Amino acid sequence: MSSHPYEVLTPDVVLDALASVGLMGDGRLMSLSSYENRVYQVRLADPYEGMDDVVAKFYRPGRWSEAQILEEHSFAAELMQAEIPAVGPLVLEGKTLHHFSDFSFSVSPRRGGRAPELDDAEVLEWIGRFLARIHVVGAKMPFKHRPALDIEVFGREPREWLPAHHMIPLDVQSAWEKKCDEALRMIAGTPLGDANAKGMRRLRLHGDCHPGNILWTPTQGPHFVDLDDARMGPAVQDFWMLLSGDRAQRQKQLGPLVDGYEMFREFDREELALIEPLRTLRLIHYSAWLARRWDDPIFPINFPWFGTSDYWQGQVQMLEEQIEAMAEEPLVV
Repeated sequence: MSSHPYEVLTPDVVLDALASVGLMGDGRLMSLSSYENRVYQVRLADPYEGMDDVVAKFYRPGRWSEAQILEEHSFAAELMQAEIPAVGPLVLEGKTLHHFSDFSFSVSPRRGGRAPELDDAEVLEWIGRFLARIHVVGAKMPFKHRPALDIEVFGREPREWLPAHHMIPLDVQSAWEKKCDEALRMIAGTPLGDANAKGMRRLRLHGDCHPGNILWTPTQGPHFVDLDDARMGPAVQDFWMLLSGDRAQRQKQLGPLVDGYEMFREFDREELALIEPLRTLRLIHYSAWLARRWDDPIFPINFPWFGTSDYWQGQVQMLEEQIEAMAEEPLVV
């Protein structure tokens, strides 16, 4: 008996799932980088609407409801209808979400490209323009089924879950809890905190807009992929993962992003104060995400360092650094 649902997702099952929606693979498929879901590039025996290859995404069982997945698909369709280069699922047999052998899956066109050069001001400005256009569409209506990015889901719940499930070595647990609580108290005083949440404008976001989810081509610019983490939140959530390096470097990168953004949509500069709180919430949430996925065989293989005392001591140090960063003045543009 398999210990995890993905253990039965063999190449034959992938090909049979595609065949069930009228796409016949020629036997060649390649696993693409994805931990949360399983994603495969599949070569077709007969091209479909001019495509020799498609990308099949098998959703992690139990993560999103069908209604939540369909909201992601609907958002992608809105973006594509607005001529924004987002990659959404194909409509096959009248549907974007399909079911086969206890899996939910979708099929998308394959798009080529590389990670964008984020030290190039022109590239950043180009990305900023498209982020604004994504947010113009995202602000038209809220998600009804997908959750918001907030302190409860990304901070307080994982802070309680990790010790309760004995995921932190006892020699580090007290230090981690102390720093985590200190960080969450600081975040609670921002618009991400419950008391002030009404003062923050939330809209539908990409949600996980890091360089790996932007495919760049010199002639066409960016293609935004993987809307799996789309949710409600502040616009700056789709900015901060594109900023890297020291403060001076991040400041330099932020300028062209905002310049491009404001060609299509006003950027609320007060949200810049949320960058470090958002980074801190992602840090806390990431540890819980790894712990909750540990029964998936690819996680121990790819994250062998997780759960050790060294890992958690590193988390304490990063929380200390984030506490200092949240106490600093925010970036400005």
